[in-house]
Amino acid sequence: MRALFIGGTGTISAAIVRRLVNELGWEVWLLNRGNRPEAVPAGAHSIVADINNEADVLNKLGDMTFDSVCEFIGFTPDQVERDYRLFRGRTRQYIYTSSASAYHKPAAGYIITEGTALANPYWQYSRDKIACEDFLMRVYREEGFPVTIVRPSHTYDERSVPLGVHGNKGSYQVVKRMLEGKPVIIQGDGTSLWTMTFNADFAVGYTGLMGNRHAIGEAFQITGDETLTWNQIYATIADALGVELKARHVSSEFLAAVGAPMGYDFTGSLIGDKAVSVVFDNSKLKRTVPDMCTRVRFDQGVRIALDYVLSHPECQVPDPEFDAWCDRVIDALDRARAAF
Repeated sequence: MRALFIGGTGTISAAIVRRLVNELGWEVWLLNRGNRPEAVPAGAHSIVADINNEADVLNKLGDMTFDSVCEFIGFTPDQVERDYRLFRGRTRQYIYTSSASAYHKPAAGYIITEGTALANPYWQYSRDKIACEDFLMRVYREEGFPVTIVRPSHTYDERSVPLGVHGNKGSYQVVKRMLEGKPVIIQGDGTSLWTMTFNADFAVGYTGLMGNRHAIGEAFQITGDETLTWNQIYATIADALGVELKARHVSSEFLAAVGAPMGYDFTGSLIGDKAVSVVFDNSKLKRTVPDMCTRVRFDQGVRIALDYVLSHPECQVPDPEFDAWCDRVIDALDRARAAF
């Protein structure tokens, strides 16, 4: 079996590539700009190209065909239309990575299935993903283009600790605040429900859809089965660090308003996603991929991530602007409370 990954070195896709090459014996090709060669496992093949240069891509692909073409860096309709031009007639399956943030916010109920309506008035990223899905399902219905859509939620790997509120340079500054005994911000009252999925678990679900005839023309959400509140998520991180959690709860609306001048899109990432309780019903995926289950609990996965981040200086990216912003937000809340 032969697969082509558009991208292939990111948080989600790198785990899938490793599983295909090391465990499942696929012939794997990665088409990207070659910026992360260290993430390409031995046995995988690289095509260094800009996917937007269609003529160059076609020249480098030659007469190759694929059992699965896996798209991980398609965010807007023009990008999936480009893929359609490049790969129609060249693959038995085109797997598009959409997003669980495309589901209606807030949904009518907190149990999310693939049948939950797609609509997100708060986040352009999500609306673009919905538009991509619409195009792909149209060419499936009208022309038989063999599409499979996957919708990840919050998937993480060892290189970053997953959090709800952080700056544009990643989550390390929040970890640093915890280690320094400083308070950290949790959106809302911290009781909304969320799902974290370790990328190795995600890879099991994804690879089970590859080359799977039952996946053609279908959408699948891929998440773990462990559901936690945000208070539990932050407490688990603090426990792994061996520190006391000093949580400060701040409404998502307030964070969105005061974060916007700093370039923090909490309207999208919180109000349009993480502030809303969701519990994913993965029964459709498990009927199609019986091997799918949660193998890495969050308390295990976060220790893997913390061990890696704290032992790799390149992952310890300071964000003094976000740190100072957190201090200002917390100070403003303290002063408002004192005024009453």
